[in-house]
Amino acid sequence: MTTTAARAPETTGPTTAPATPTDPARRRLTARVRILLWLLLVMAVALVEVTTTTRSLLMRDMDNRINRLLTQEAEEFAGFEERGKDPETGRSFASADRLLTVFLQQQNPDADEELIGLVRGADGDLAQIRQQGGIGAGLPLYRDADAKRRIFDSPDSTGTLHRPQGEIRWAKVTVARAGAEPDAAFVVAIHPERERERVDTVFRSLLVISGVALLLTTGIAWVVAGRILRPVRVVRTAAAEITEQDLTRRIPVHGTDDIAALAETFNGMLDRLDRAFAAQREFVDDAGHELRTPITIVRGHLEVMGDDPAEREETVRLVTDELDRMSRIVEDLLVLAKTERPDFVVPEPAQVAELTADVFVKARTLGERDWRLAEVADVEAELDFQRITQAMVQLAQNAVQHTTPGETIRIGSRTAGPHLELYVADSGPGVQPQDAEIIFERFRRGTSRRGARGSGAGLGLAIVKAIAEGHHGRVRLSDTPGGGATFTLVLPAPQVPEGHHT
Repeated sequence: MTTTAARAPETTGPTTAPATPTDPARRRLTARVRILLWLLLVMAVALVEVTTTTRSLLMRDMDNRINRLLTQEAEEFAGFEERGKDPETGRSFASADRLLTVFLQQQNPDADEELIGLVRGADGDLAQIRQQGGIGAGLPLYRDADAKRRIFDSPDSTGTLHRPQGEIRWAKVTVARAGAEPDAAFVVAIHPERERERVDTVFRSLLVISGVALLLTTGIAWVVAGRILRPVRVVRTAAAEITEQDLTRRIPVHGTDDIAALAETFNGMLDRLDRAFAAQREFVDDAGHELRTPITIVRGHLEVMGDDPAEREETVRLVTDELDRMSRIVEDLLVLAKTERPDFVVPEPAQVAELTADVFVKARTLGERDWRLAEVADVEAELDFQRITQAMVQLAQNAVQHTTPGETIRIGSRTAGPHLELYVADSGPGVQPQDAEIIFERFRRGTSRRGARGSGAGLGLAIVKAIAEGHHGRVRLSDTPGGGATFTLVLPAPQVPEGHHT
C-alpha cells in the first residue's frame, strides 16, 4: 500500500488581506450620525409619549363629559318625577307613561344622545316613548329591542352596553309604585363613537405633526451637529496629516466652548510634541557634531601610534582625556534631553539655608579660590533640591574656570519680594555685552571665552537655564561690583519664613 503526502491546496484566486482600521467593513458610525440617531430616538420617544398622553387626556375628558351628561339627565328626570305636575290637571302624574311623555316633550337631545321612556305592558312587552331628535351613531337604541330589554332589566342605574353595532353608555331612572316592581323607566343613552373618532382624528393629526417635526429636527440636527463637530473633524484631519517632519499645523480656535477647549488642548499637545521632536533632533545633531571631533582625534592618534613607550603613554593620555570629554558631553546632552520631561523638576519643601550651605561646601573642592558664603536666606521654598544644587555647582564650576587661584567667588541666597534669588559672583574678567545672550545657548562659549581655560562643550549654562525655567524662573547675568560676573537664579517659589511653616 502506498501513501501520498498531503499537499496544501493551491489558491488561484486573489487573496484577501486582513481588514485594517480604515477598511469600510470596519468603519464605525461617525459621531455626527450617532448624535443624530440618539437625538431622533429621544425625539421619537418624546413625541410618542406626548401624543399618547394627549389622546389619553382627551379620552378621559370625553368619559368625564359623558358621565356628567348622564348624571345631569338622570337627575333632571328624578327631580321632575318628584316635583313635576301634569299640565292638564295641575296635579301629580297619574301614570308613568304620562310622566315620561310630558318630560320628553320638554327635552332637546344632542346628536349622539337618546332620551327614551320604557313602559312595561300587561303582557310584559316594552313600549317606548322617545323624543324626536338625537338618534346616535350606528344602530339607535330605540330600534334595538334586545338592548332596551337588557337595560330595562339591569339592576344597575348606569352602565355600558357593548354591541356589534356600537357601544352605548346609558343611565336610567326607574318609575314604580310603592312596593311594586318597576313598570317604567327613563333611559338616557349616549353613543360615544363620534367623540372617539374626533379624539382619534386629533391623535392622527398629532402623529402627522410629530412626523413632520421629526423630519425637520433631523435636518436641523444634521446641520447643527456638522457645525458643532467641524472642529473635531479638523482635529482628526490634522492628526492624520501630522508626521515627525511636520508638526507645524495648528487648529484654529474660535469661541470658548468645549470644542474650542479641545482645539486648544490639541494645539498644546502639538506644541509639546514639536518641542520634544526638536529637542530630539537637536540632541542628535549636537551629539553628532560634538562627538565627531574627539572621535576623530582618538582614531587619528591610535592609527599613528608607534612602539615607543613614551609615545604610547602620551597617546593613551590624550585618548583618555578625549574619552573623558566625550563622557561629559554625553552626560550633559542627556540632562538637556530630559528637560522636556514633566518629571525633570520635582519641587518639594526645602530649606534654602541648608541648600546654600551645601552648595558652598561642594563648591570649595572645585578649585583654590577665595570662597565666601555671602548671605543666606532663612526661608523654606518649593523647589527641586538636587536640580538647584546641580545648577549652582555648575555656576561655581564656571566661575572657577574663569578665575585664577586666590580670586574671590561669593555664593549666597536672598529673598527679593515674591522671588527667591540664589547667586554665584566671581571677580574674573566678566562677560562681554555681545556674549550675554549666546552663552546660555548650547555649544556657545562666547567670543572672549573669559580666559579660555575651560574644557567644557558649552553646555553648562544651557543646563542652568533649563533648570531655572523648569522652576518657572530665569537666569540673570549681571556685573560684579569691582569686576567679574554674577549669575543669579531668580525663582518665583513660594516662601515661608523659618519657624512659621507647618
